[in-house]
Amino acid sequence: MKSSLIALSAAAVVALVITGVKDRGALLGKFGIGRSNLQTDRPMQPGTLDSQPIDVQAVADRLQEAAPVLKAQAPQPQQAAAPAAQPQPAWEGRSAQQLPAPQPAAQPKVDESALRYFASRGDKVRLQAEISRLQALYPDWVPPADPLAVPQGGDKQLETMWQLYAEGRYAELRKAITDRRTVDASWQPPADLIDRLDVAEARARLVNASDLKQYTTVIEIGAATPSLLTCSDIDVLWRLAEAFVHTGREARSIDAYSYILKNCTNPQERVASVQKASALLPYQAMQRLLALEQPAVSGAREFDSIRDELARRFVAEGNADPKLDVAADYVSRVARLAQNQGLASDALLLGWYQLRRENAPEAEKWFRAARAKQDSASASQGLALALVARKAPQEAEDVMYRWRSDTKDATDTYLAAAANLMALQPPADISEDVLGRMAKETIAHKYVPAAQQFGWYARSLNQPHTAARWFETALRWKPDDEPSAYGLAITHEQLNNRKGVAEVQRIWAGRSQRIASLDDASQSPPSVEAPLQAPAPQGVARAAVRAQPADGGGATERPGPVVRTEKSATQTVIEQGGTRQPRGCSTTADANLLSPDAALSRGWCLMDLNRPMEAVAAFERALKGSARQTREDAAYGQSLAYLRAGLSNNAAVAATRAPQSRERAAELQVSILADRALAAYGAKRYRETLIYLDQRAQLKRETIDLMVLRGYCYLNLEMYGDAERIFNAAAATGSKDANRGLADLKQATRPETSG
Repeated sequence: MKSSLIALSAAAVVALVITGVKDRGALLGKFGIGRSNLQTDRPMQPGTLDSQPIDVQAVADRLQEAAPVLKAQAPQPQQAAAPAAQPQPAWEGRSAQQLPAPQPAAQPKVDESALRYFASRGDKVRLQAEISRLQALYPDWVPPADPLAVPQGGDKQLETMWQLYAEGRYAELRKAITDRRTVDASWQPPADLIDRLDVAEARARLVNASDLKQYTTVIEIGAATPSLLTCSDIDVLWRLAEAFVHTGREARSIDAYSYILKNCTNPQERVASVQKASALLPYQAMQRLLALEQPAVSGAREFDSIRDELARRFVAEGNADPKLDVAADYVSRVARLAQNQGLASDALLLGWYQLRRENAPEAEKWFRAARAKQDSASASQGLALALVARKAPQEAEDVMYRWRSDTKDATDTYLAAAANLMALQPPADISEDVLGRMAKETIAHKYVPAAQQFGWYARSLNQPHTAARWFETALRWKPDDEPSAYGLAITHEQLNNRKGVAEVQRIWAGRSQRIASLDDASQSPPSVEAPLQAPAPQGVARAAVRAQPADGGGATERPGPVVRTEKSATQTVIEQGGTRQPRGCSTTADANLLSPDAALSRGWCLMDLNRPMEAVAAFERALKGSARQTREDAAYGQSLAYLRAGLSNNAAVAATRAPQSRERAAELQVSILADRALAAYGAKRYRETLIYLDQRAQLKRETIDLMVLRGYCYLNLEMYGDAERIFNAAAATGSKDANRGLADLKQATRPETSG
């Protein structure tokens, strides 16, 4: 919570704040206390933190009422009776020498023990705060002519107590008070000391609760201790504002920051407040706060020093929400920064911002600029999506191929570009090398839209046998993919395979009219659309390809070069077509229309068909049921579905959505850690892989394949001794992979020979 611009003084803990100092000008003139020492210290309105918005303006409007209220609340035993009102004499016509000397006002009895202590320590800041506080409580009290000359009192024990307070040793102070009262029952600690101690302890509890993210407690303490909520302790106001955000009370957070900007005068603290608010509050809320900006001494605006930072943040927020209308001034400011400073990150911000608003040409310009400065997966992905949007998927595939394995998002974008490349009409002239690498990635990731497009592309090149195998492959991965089924049916018809046509028609009876009749003369591929669901630059969203049913067009087939794929890889996934679906999930259905129990059953059915993402939706519906067992099974099933889809983080979240038995929880944790280990190894993060393997090994004995994975981590980290030990242990079980690891280890450690 500490500001990057200012470190709060320890004086903020004890200079508790004034709620309406009367006749501040006299204090300024008498003791030379500047305005920088006496900010507007009006506390936030008590009792409204949790039930209604803080009316900051009402607090300001009641400033003049504060002094009499406080006077009425002053301790009665310490207050002298006010002198009787005197009739007003007629001064007109008299000279200055004839005016009677003013009568000294009766001095109230004021507890000056704190004043004596701070004076004896030479602490001017706390002394000034104490003088202001006493004048607020006792308007008729006149401070000593020379505050620093106030003699030290004779009560040494009390002076020690004040020292404990000043040093923040509150527990020791409480004990000292208790001990003295035990010895001397007639002694009473000064009320001021007790009040200060109560507030200081409340502040310590509030800060501790904030550090522990116990935000409800922060709000409760703030509401019970309104004297904390002042400009003198800006850190407390920041913590309170943050607590409001994290408890879903954004309006209260805006009130807290607005109070600071309307009442507090320290320039560094005001700027820091805006910085903190911008990290917590959304764009529209920030515009309300920025409207409270004050002119700087130089004539510029006071937040100009962080204007660039704010512009970048707002544009990034616009990347996450395409409906957010970010002011053109912020967008143009980031554009100037990108041009003048040449940072790839600024160009990326603008690229994603424009892409989210379907302005592909402008997005393409900025993504190209970002890649020119620093080629990255994010810049390449954005450029690829912009190229797909303007019907240039061939370049998009080439741009993304280098980054295809960088992240899951990058892989999805590459496959989307590949599918769109093969969906071009007329068909593009694609080289054998490009076809081969697209086929390899399609098979590796079982990407249905690309497999389907391979089928249509093969048909366009008059290769019906190859087309049939690709359509069958797509249906193996997603049995309810109607365009692939239709493509397979018309391809069987082209090959005069009447049995194959009849089988497809039987499976799809009642679900597809065009498959049933096959009277649609068009045999052109369906269009493929790559929706530009572009992400914010901090995290790239997945680019999906959505296949649409063919709707005619009569594209003319033409002969061409053979579509070449890696035959061995293709044969591993192309099986006999027409996989039948179990009853209960044979058609695509909206899980939200089902009862929770029916949705649960459908989820398990979809898992049997290896359609995990559809199963996720079904389990999500089942999680809304009221039966405990249904919810538990749904959370377990959804976690397994995410694991099968390779989304281990999602699986971990799903597992917590309903209580699980100890056995299930352990099973899920073991699977999640193994999945994360494999993902980390695939990304060449070998040390991270070892961490996940170690965590998994604490829950369950390591399997041979994971032992081999551990061995290769050591090998890649050049920890050859550990690698040899692991490979030998695994090889003793007869593992061929372990023996291969030993061979790789020997190759890696073989000394180089000359000649």
